[in-house]
Amino acid sequence: MVDPIFAGVLTFMWITFLWETYLSYRQHKVYLNTKDIPVELKDSLDKQTFEKSRLYQVDRSKFGFVSSIYSQLELTVILLFGGLPFLWAVSGSLNEALGFDATHEIKQSCVFLVLSTLFSTVTSLPWKLYSNFVIEERHGFNKQTLGFYFKDLVKKLVVTTAISLPVTSILIWIIKWGGQYFFIYTWLFALGVSLFMIAIYHDYIAPLFDRYIPLPEGHLRTIIEDLAKRVNFPLSKILVVEGSKRSSHSNAYFFGLYKKKVIVLFDTLLSVSPFEEEKKMKKVNDNVSEEAKEEQEKANDNDKGCTSEEILAVIGHELGHWKLNHTLKNLIISQINLILTFFVFGLLMDNKTLYKSFGFYSQEPTLIGLLIVFQFIFSPYNEVR
Repeated sequence: MVDPIFAGVLTFMWITFLWETYLSYRQHKVYLNTKDIPVELKDSLDKQTFEKSRLYQVDRSKFGFVSSIYSQLELTVILLFGGLPFLWAVSGSLNEALGFDATHEIKQSCVFLVLSTLFSTVTSLPWKLYSNFVIEERHGFNKQTLGFYFKDLVKKLVVTTAISLPVTSILIWIIKWGGQYFFIYTWLFALGVSLFMIAIYHDYIAPLFDRYIPLPEGHLRTIIEDLAKRVNFPLSKILVVEGSKRSSHSNAYFFGLYKKKVIVLFDTLLSVSPFEEEKKMKKVNDNVSEEAKEEQEKANDNDKGCTSEEILAVIGHELGHWKLNHTLKNLIISQINLILTFFVFGLLMDNKTLYKSFGFYSQEPTLIGLLIVFQFIFSPYNEVR
C-alpha cells in the first residue's frame, strides 16, 4: 500500500513541475516567435543585438527543459528507491569506519551532508559544463578555461563545507537540547548566521574567488558619487570586480550593513577594465612589443562595455531597491518564513509516521526531519508564498 503522505508529496511535486514546464514552454514560444523588436525598444535596441539576445534565450530555454526533466526524474528515483535512508545508512557506516561513535547523530549528519553535497555536485556537473562550455561559449559569454572552472569548483566545495558543517552541527544541537521553545533559539541562531555572513562575506570570502579594486578616479566615479548623494545613499566605497575572467555578462550590486554601503561594478560594464589596464602595464614592464600591445588593446576595447549613462542607469536600478527597502523587506519576510518553518518542524519532529513515509523506520534523524519538512511538507506553502 502506498503511503498517503509520500504519495501526496510526490503528486504535488509532479503537478508543480508540469505546471512550471507548461509556463516555460509558453515563454519558449515567445522567444521563438518574437522576430521583431518590440515597439517600446525600437529606439534603444538594434536588430542585431535583439536577435543575438533572442537566440541566446532560445538556447537557454531548450537547455532548461532538458535539465529540469533530468532533475525531476533524479529526485523521483531517489525518493521512490529509498535514496535518503540508503545515504543515511552509508553515512553511519562511514562514520563508524572513521573511528567515530556510530550512534552519534551530529557526526553522522555531517557525513551525510558531505556525501549529499558530493553527490549533487557530481550529478549536476555535466549540465553545468554544458551550460558554460557549450551554450555560453556559443554565444560568446564564457571566458573560463576548464582548469579555472574546476579550481573554482573545488574552492566552492571547500568553503561551503567549512561553513555548513559547523552551522549544521550547532543547529542540530540547539534542536536537540532547546526544549519546547527550540524554534525560537534556532531562528535566532539562523538570523545571527545570516547577519554574520553578510558582514564578512565581501571582506573574507568573496576575495577567495575574485579580485576587487577601487574604481579609478574619473567621470564615472564622480557621477556615481553624485547620484548617491542625491538619494542620500550612504556610500563608502565603489569597487570593481574582475567578472571578465568568468563571463562577459555584466552586473552591478551593493552590499553592506547600516551606514557603510559599497557599490560593486563588474568590469564587463566598463569600456576600459582597470584589470586589463594592469595587464597592459605589466606587458610594458615585460618589454612586450608595441605592435603586440596595440593589437591586444584593440581586441579588448572592441564592442565592449557600456556608456557612463548606461552604467548610471544600472546603478540607479540597484539604488532603487535600497530606497524602497526591498532588501530589508525581503530579509523580514524570509525570517518570518523561517521561524514559521521551524515552528511547524517542532510540531512534526516527533511524528514517526512522517519519517516512515520516507523510509526511516527505526530512526528519526533531526537533519532528515528538517529536509523533509523544509523541502517536501512545506512545498505547497513555498509555491504560493
